[in-house]
Amino acid sequence: MTKMKAACVQVNASSDMDENIATACEMVRKAAHEDGANLICLPENVAMMEFGGQNVIAKSFVQSEHPALKAFRDLALETKAWLLIGSLAIKLKNGKVANRSFLLNDQGEITGQYDKIHLFDVDLAGGESYRESNTFDGGDKAVLAETPWGGLGMTICYDVRFPHLYRAYGQKGAAIMTVPAAFTKQTGEAHWKVLLRARAIENGCFIIAPGQCGSHKGERETYGHSLIIDPWGTVLAEGGDEPCVLSAELDMTMVEATRAKVPSLQHDRDYSF
Repeated sequence: MTKMKAACVQVNASSDMDENIATACEMVRKAAHEDGANLICLPENVAMMEFGGQNVIAKSFVQSEHPALKAFRDLALETKAWLLIGSLAIKLKNGKVANRSFLLNDQGEITGQYDKIHLFDVDLAGGESYRESNTFDGGDKAVLAETPWGGLGMTICYDVRFPHLYRAYGQKGAAIMTVPAAFTKQTGEAHWKVLLRARAIENGCFIIAPGQCGSHKGERETYGHSLIIDPWGTVLAEGGDEPCVLSAELDMTMVEATRAKVPSLQHDRDYSF
């Protein structure tokens, strides 16, 4: 399939999981029915933006019982669209949670699941502090899922600052890379678009990056500005500061054409210090 339509669903999730799921489902239906999207991507923490690690753990579910996973699997079957669930908090046996992304096919089947590898442990100017490793277990496996449009490399948010992960996907042939996120407003304003365009350009691939937006519990602010970017680095669609659905047609022949024009994926060389 050489052409398809991709969509980002940009939300402002709260700590109310039922409300978040209902809102996201309606936006997915809009993307499927009004925009005609074949692949619809949701942001990180789409089911819940909770404040405090213990609250996240208390409200997490084991995978087989997660209400959002069931709702989105049913929705994929209903809309006959592929869905990327940006991430859900999945309870683990060791007492922590995984920040897990799921790719669902148009039958509602899980065709890929990825645990966020790089955890966000930072102190920002202005007093914001994040310690994801206190709550989450980082993953250790890259996931390249097969789709009708080519390989899809799965990542989450902070992973975007680690270009070797995307390089590995590119050299494995990924045509699309997904970056669901809840980027902070402060870092997003400075870095979000340039990082995503760089990952697209470096690897000659499409980048689909749905984001959380607005204010959340605990005085947290997320940047929004969801993006769909082509292999040449051109922004095909961009969200703003508010919840929205954005979509763009992807011409998958661009991947091979761009990689032929700038064949840097074939030109890596070993070096020493």
